[in-house]
Amino acid sequence: MVEYDGTCFSGWQRQDGGIPSVQEDIESAITAFCQLDIRIHAAGRTDAGVHAQGQVAHFDLDYGDRKLEGWQLVNALNAHLRNKAVVVLKAEIADPAFHARFSAKNKLYRYRILSRVAVPVLDAKRVWHTRHELNVDAMNRCAKVLLGTHDFTSFRAAECQSKSPVKTLDRLDVFARNYEGGGIEIIIETEGRSFLHHQVRNMAGALMEVGTGEWNEADLQRVLEARDRKENAVTAPPDGLYLVRVDY
Repeated sequence: MVEYDGTCFSGWQRQDGGIPSVQEDIESAITAFCQLDIRIHAAGRTDAGVHAQGQVAHFDLDYGDRKLEGWQLVNALNAHLRNKAVVVLKAEIADPAFHARFSAKNKLYRYRILSRVAVPVLDAKRVWHTRHELNVDAMNRCAKVLLGTHDFTSFRAAECQSKSPVKTLDRLDVFARNYEGGGIEIIIETEGRSFLHHQVRNMAGALMEVGTGEWNEADLQRVLEARDRKENAVTAPPDGLYLVRVDY
């Protein structure tokens, strides 16, 4: 299990030209540890600027007859990840049939919005800041329009490589809490087996329109049924998005 601050990364996936990525940093740590060129596979490829508290990845390691405990691998990799914005939280031996992406049964994403006049400093690049007062009850109520199995074409990125726009959303909740230092933090949490590229950020953008009073439940239903990305709101910035948990 891996945690990272996505601010300085181009995303999870390794890029050409030495562009920083989470995958490259972890693979470099593995090579430094065991002198093997190994590719790792993640539960999901997060975009540039997106964070993770519970990303899951797997790789195949031939360590000979030597015994290697999970905690030893964690300590070894983290020693080579010093001064990086990524850390390994847990490691264990998995069944040979396990695959971080294809074995996943559920993912929990969280999106953070900060509503206050002053821009965030300590949480810069970690929340979507707005000066608007948002109607959280309306956001939570209207969010239920998106629950279930739908064609989410209106919520997918143009470059999305998924074979089908049909996804099942098992949970979409919006709630608020006081933010230390003043203001209100609005949390959007959503769960499902898999998501389209930018789906969570596009849902957050649509719910922002609801929160400001520009849209209502009928508008969100119209956007969903349109199956047209141009009918939707702006894509929320990556700053506030976190991959929190992957269930198997």
